[in-house]
Amino acid sequence: MFPLAAAAYSTNSGACLHTVDKNSEIHRQISYKCDALDDTCAGYTAVLHTEQMIVVSFRGTNSKEQLVPEAWDHDDFQQFLGGKVALYFYRGFYDIWINGTMKDSVNTLKNKYPKYDIYVLGHSLGGAMAALAAVTIVTTNIKPLENVHVYTFGQPRTGNEDFANAFNNLGIETYRIVHDRDPVPHAPPLDTLWNKYGDYYHHGAEVWYNNDMTKDSYIQCEQFNGESDD
Repeated sequence: MFPLAAAAYSTNSGACLHTVDKNSEIHRQISYKCDALDDTCAGYTAVLHTEQMIVVSFRGTNSKEQLVPEAWDHDDFQQFLGGKVALYFYRGFYDIWINGTMKDSVNTLKNKYPKYDIYVLGHSLGGAMAALAAVTIVTTNIKPLENVHVYTFGQPRTGNEDFANAFNNLGIETYRIVHDRDPVPHAPPLDTLWNKYGDYYHHGAEVWYNNDMTKDSYIQCEQFNGESDD
């Protein structure tokens, strides 16, 4: 899953996909202006025929400058799934999904390849957008719950506890891969002083690496334990 997420940073994502499945093809590569500083949010859709996968992947933060509006907007929320999510994350997702026509691409692929499962991926900012995309795919009946899988890398907290609980209650298979030296999964902080609508809160299962990730050694938490230390 990691090279599929990393491929979202490339302007030629297809070359990256071929390292995973030579029988793969990009369907749509999307870049869309998503804030007042002319920063872009980006992603792509693709199919991996050997693996029978539809891939929906979102790029993370692409510049130091983009961190400014992300941090500035962390206390502005958008209602979503019975809770609240960070407005910047939501706008980035919406711009790619609707304005960038990713939704149309996903619908085209799922109709063309009805037996393929959908894998939604993202790194950092892209991980937050991937979570919103997975919810949208399931709740709008684009694909049944059991055929949607989410893998994110270094994902920040995306919304408040109401959103996290609602996400978990959907039952989407979700794995948040986290390295112990990465500060992004600790942001925004678990502190009501930092936002107006209550604590940010993680959803899904954390897969935690406390090493250089060159060996198969990690701690996998329960699927829907959120911020639990268990």
